[in-house]
Amino acid sequence: MSKMQAAPIAETSHRLRPWWIGLIVQPLSILAAGALVLVGLGVAQRNGWISAGSGGGGTATSPVAGNSNSRYICPMMCTPPQSEPGRCPVCAMDLVASTSGGDGDGSSIVVDSASRRVAGIQTVEVTSASLTRKIRALGEITFNEGTLATISAYVDGRLDEIYADTTGVVVNQGDPLALLYSPEVYSAQVELIESQKSLRQSHTDTPTRVVQTQQQMYDGARQKLLELGMTPTQIESLERSGKANSRIQLSATQSGTVIEKLAEPGAYVKTGQPIYRLADLSTVWIVLKLFPEDAAVIRCGQKVTAQIPSLPGKEFGGQVAFIDPVVHAKTRTVGVRVAFSNDQGQLRIGDYAHASIEVVIALSGDPLVVPRNAVLMAGDSSVLYVEIEPGRFEMRKVLLGPCSGNQAVILQGVEQGEQVAVQGNFLLDSQMQLAGNPSLIDPNRLVETSESDGAEDLDETEAIEEAMAQLAPVDRQLAVVQRICPVTEMSLGCMGVPIKVDVQGQPVFICCEGCRKGLLSEPEKYLAKQPQETVR
Repeated sequence: MSKMQAAPIAETSHRLRPWWIGLIVQPLSILAAGALVLVGLGVAQRNGWISAGSGGGGTATSPVAGNSNSRYICPMMCTPPQSEPGRCPVCAMDLVASTSGGDGDGSSIVVDSASRRVAGIQTVEVTSASLTRKIRALGEITFNEGTLATISAYVDGRLDEIYADTTGVVVNQGDPLALLYSPEVYSAQVELIESQKSLRQSHTDTPTRVVQTQQQMYDGARQKLLELGMTPTQIESLERSGKANSRIQLSATQSGTVIEKLAEPGAYVKTGQPIYRLADLSTVWIVLKLFPEDAAVIRCGQKVTAQIPSLPGKEFGGQVAFIDPVVHAKTRTVGVRVAFSNDQGQLRIGDYAHASIEVVIALSGDPLVVPRNAVLMAGDSSVLYVEIEPGRFEMRKVLLGPCSGNQAVILQGVEQGEQVAVQGNFLLDSQMQLAGNPSLIDPNRLVETSESDGAEDLDETEAIEEAMAQLAPVDRQLAVVQRICPVTEMSLGCMGVPIKVDVQGQPVFICCEGCRKGLLSEPEKYLAKQPQETVR
């Protein structure tokens, strides 16, 4: 190989050497550095310089499992606090150990001003006010049953003509509706005409008995025509003309609208067979279906407002006319009939209406009310967060009454004038839970604590009374006035029967023998604490 050929090869080899170094040497150096770091961490952990789990991952150190006082909380508040670590059975997130209550007292937490502004926590005052609520229901417009009338045939016959030939026709009282052919009516008319003639032909010398008989026949014939459907006006016209007619007009007995036509011209009808049905639509009913608890608080005569979807922008007023005395077996509702004026005929039968009834919530006095969003509810539990002092919020389990709009009645648990959280209360509840305090999903802890404290106080009071009762009457009176042991400043009787000690001629009661030495060593100091009533 010539020198000229060897030179390019050497130059090429020199250019390729850095590429091989970068491909092999650099990864080996990184692996070596990682191995040195792992070895160093192992040595540091073995020597106790660092602890396992304290790396920079931000994971909190878990308390020792098995501690009965430890409580583990789901970060999403899915379940009540658990006594063992693990995962949430709802969202599968790792349970975290609850923190200490900080400045809390087991039933409250403290929120500083900056955190309060960031969380947007706002409070309102508990007030007392009379509340009303609206009962809303969907109803159907129907006929006022008190205005319905049926026009029937008073006698057998044939309908020669039908004057009101379509439904929806408006008629007035006395208007002719149909013409009925009836031989029986004709015979009755002839009988009336003949009896009228006989009565008129009577002379002054006609025996009284005969005149009375003729008068009775006339009255009977007239009454028979009335019962066959002729009106007094038609009978008077018949008497004036003296001509019988085998056809009788059926007239409207009241003003109204023909809602049903039950016969056609030429049809033969029997006595009592319906021909027309009329309804006075100047008033209509809206029939509502209410739940029994809603129907129980309304009364007849109560005002009702209704809106008709087919008449947007208009509102109609009515009054409760009737409340069904029974609950419908299938729908479990109570029917309520509301009467509405319909002089202009805008309310159409069969249409639907949205009705609302405003009723007063019947409670003794003015109940305590808070905004609806101040109440947190889960199942049967309802809680409020009360600001008992600036920045300190206490959870209260309350007895919730009825709600009206955005107001809720509180029957028990708060006092008038207290401040309750209306915004940020969910955040307060989550902080209570993380602090290991009672919260919305675990409120029974607060109840159990309160009940146990009350039971302990009751037991202690009974023990003191029992111990004081064992003293002589005169000593018991002095011990009741003294009330506390001057040495320990504990209630007399809490350590058993109080012990009477004579100090410089003054009777002094102590709670136990352990206080005798201290009392006698500094008598002036403890005698100065005695109530004036016990000093002789």
